Amino acid sequence: MNAIPPPSHTSSHPLDMIPLFRRWPGSAWRDVLYTGIWNLLIALFLTAANMLFSGDSRGFPAFFGPTLVISNLIGYLIHAVLSGGDWLLRGWPSRLTGLPRMLYFLTTVSLCVVAGLLLGNALLRGINPLRYLSGAASLAPLLPFALFAALIMAIVLVSGERRIASETLAARQGEQIASAAQLLAEARLRALQAQIEPHFLYNTLANVVGLIDTHPAQARHMLERFIDYLRASLAASRADQATLGAELDLVAAYLDVLGVRMGARLSYRIEADGCRDIAMPPMLLQPVVENAVSHGLEPKVEGGQIVIRAACRDAQLCIEVSDTGAGLGNAPPKPGGGVGLSNLRSRLRSVYGPGAQVQLLENEPCGITVRLLLPLKDTLPSTIHAPS
Repeated sequence: MNAIPPPSHTSSHPLDMIPLFRRWPGSAWRDVLYTGIWNLLIALFLTAANMLFSGDSRGFPAFFGPTLVISNLIGYLIHAVLSGGDWLLRGWPSRLTGLPRMLYFLTTVSLCVVAGLLLGNALLRGINPLRYLSGAASLAPLLPFALFAALIMAIVLVSGERRIASETLAARQGEQIASAAQLLAEARLRALQAQIEPHFLYNTLANVVGLIDTHPAQARHMLERFIDYLRASLAASRADQATLGAELDLVAAYLDVLGVRMGARLSYRIEADGCRDIAMPPMLLQPVVENAVSHGLEPKVEGGQIVIRAACRDAQLCIEVSDTGAGLGNAPPKPGGGVGLSNLRSRLRSVYGPGAQVQLLENEPCGITVRLLLPLKDTLPSTIHAPS
């Protein structure tokens, strides 16, 4: 007694009801093997039931051998008829739904059970199977069992298809949620990439105006680097991915602009030989460097230094942004404090999954290091997600 529903995107093997057997993807050869296992389980069950309720004193082999033969005949006959019928009819049975599908299944399984019983008993007794067709009386005792077997297999079919429908619905809902989150993330990223903080813009222009008369060379340098920063920001806002080199150029322009305003209170160094061509999400380093300046260097009267290092090791791109600023817990709280790193972690998780890390380390004697560990990829996803 066995059945394999017709192979389609909505069908499953009876053994798929057991989570262990769902670990292997469906295929024709897998279903043939699973049918043999299912037949064995059915034979063991029927043998145990027969020995328990019949009261026959014969041993286990006397029951199990014939039952296993008939179980395999019925099971593989159902498998062959359903699979072959689906192939011959070009998938028409698989497209049936509701009552027509159930009637087709019940009729096919019932006929296969009757045919399997006839053939199995004939083989075991060494007689011609056609002798069982000599009269309706010989088939009558088989019909209730065949119908019962078909109903059992129908229950298996319905439960399997309901499970698959439930999993499909859950997967589609997950995709819709992910798609909505992606659209929201993209909108946030575009806003982030296109946004230039008003106070940074106003302070820069005010400093340029203030330097024009007294220090025209510094004013010119500041304005040129500010233009470079704007150009790099605009390019990043229109790109789905960037390179480490482009990100470092953007950060360098940003720090050069701040360097004119902060003077000796700000110095920086960038070390990234041999990895500037590696692809990465755009505008990834900018918020880290901004945090280092805003929460690290600006609270200190004497300022400090920022060092940006990038290197490839152990199939990862390691980027470190270190500062000699106030350090953890020593800087006065500012609006938005802590949100930048939280958004950074969310963004990396949406792009790289669990393979990316953000580590926050304290420096000695002062300052902090933000370390980004990014899996090396030949290409990045075509759409870069923003913080969520």
